[in-house]
Amino acid sequence: MAKFKLEYIWLDGYKPTQSLRSKTRIEKDFSGDLEDCPMWSFDGSSTEQAPGNSSDCLLKPVAIFPDPGRKSAYLVMCEVLNADGTPHPSNGRATIDDDDNDFWFGFEQEYFLWDLAINKPYGFPENGYPGPQGPYYCSVGAGKAYGRDIVEEHLDLCLEAGINVEGINAEVATGQWEFQIFAKGAKAAGDQVWVARYLLERTAEKYDVGINWHCKPVQGDWNGSGMHANFSNETLRTAGSKDVYEVILEAFRPVIKEHIDVYGADNHLRLTGKHETQSIDKFSYGVSDRGASIRIPIATVEKGWKGYLEDRRPNSAADPYKVAGRIIKTVKSALVPA
Repeated sequence: MAKFKLEYIWLDGYKPTQSLRSKTRIEKDFSGDLEDCPMWSFDGSSTEQAPGNSSDCLLKPVAIFPDPGRKSAYLVMCEVLNADGTPHPSNGRATIDDDDNDFWFGFEQEYFLWDLAINKPYGFPENGYPGPQGPYYCSVGAGKAYGRDIVEEHLDLCLEAGINVEGINAEVATGQWEFQIFAKGAKAAGDQVWVARYLLERTAEKYDVGINWHCKPVQGDWNGSGMHANFSNETLRTAGSKDVYEVILEAFRPVIKEHIDVYGADNHLRLTGKHETQSIDKFSYGVSDRGASIRIPIATVEKGWKGYLEDRRPNSAADPYKVAGRIIKTVKSALVPA
C-alpha cells in the first residue's frame, strides 16, 4: 500500500509579521486531489494563535502542489480556523472578497539572501561594505551576483511544483533578489506566493543561508525590499478610459492608513521618498512613475487605458492575502454606483 507525505503549511499568529509553519502528515493511497486532504489540527498555543487551556486550531487545506523536493509528497497550503470552524484572526486569506476570481494579481517578491555567520546580506564582507549599488541589478559574474545557485534551484522547484513564477532577477542591493508570481484570482495568487516563500526558506536551509524578508535590513544608501502588487479586474482590463482609471486611483487617496496597516511592518524605513518610493504618508500616481505610490504602466496607456496598475507600497514581508484583500476593497468602493 503506497504512502504519501502531505506537508501542511500555514501562517502563525506572530505580530507584526507572521511566519510560515509546517508539519508532515502521512496518508495511504492518496489521490493527489485537494478535496481528499483532510482537515487537521495543531497546537495554537505554540504559534501565538490560542491559549494553552484551549489550544486546538484547525488547518483547512485550500491549495495543493506537488512537492518537488521529496518523493511521493505534496505541499498543502492551509487556512487557520478556530476550533468552531470560523476563520482565525490571523487568517488573512479569509479577508479576500474575490469569489469569482475577477481580480488578477502579480506580486514582485523581493528578499535578501542572508549570511547567518556575520548577520549581513550574502556577499557583504565581514567588516565594512561592498561597493555601492549599481553593478548588482540583473548582474552576472563573481563579485556582483551572489547566491545564484540557491536562486536557480528555488526557481526550478517552483516550476516543478506548478507555481506560476513569471521570472527572477538579481536586485539593486548586494545579495538581494526577486521572483514574480502571477495568478488569476487573488486567493490563488496569495497561495502561490506563500508556497514559493516556503520553498525558498527550505531550499536555503541546506546552504545554511537565511532569507531576510524585512523591508529595510540594511540602513543607509541601500534599496529596501518590496512586494509590488500588480492588479487588475474586468473594469481595469477593459475600461478604455483615463477617467475610469482616475476614479479608481482617487479611491486610494483617503485610505492611505488602511493600506499601510497591511502593507508590512516597518514600512516607514522603506517608504521615504527615496530609492524609488513615495513617502509613507503621501499618495500619488503617475504613468511610468516608480517614485509614485501607484504606477500606471505605460503598456496600460498604450493599449488605450486597458490593463493594470502597480501598487508599489507593499513591502517584502507583507501578507499577500491581506494586501490583495485591501486593494480589492478599495477598487470595489470606487465602482459602487452613485
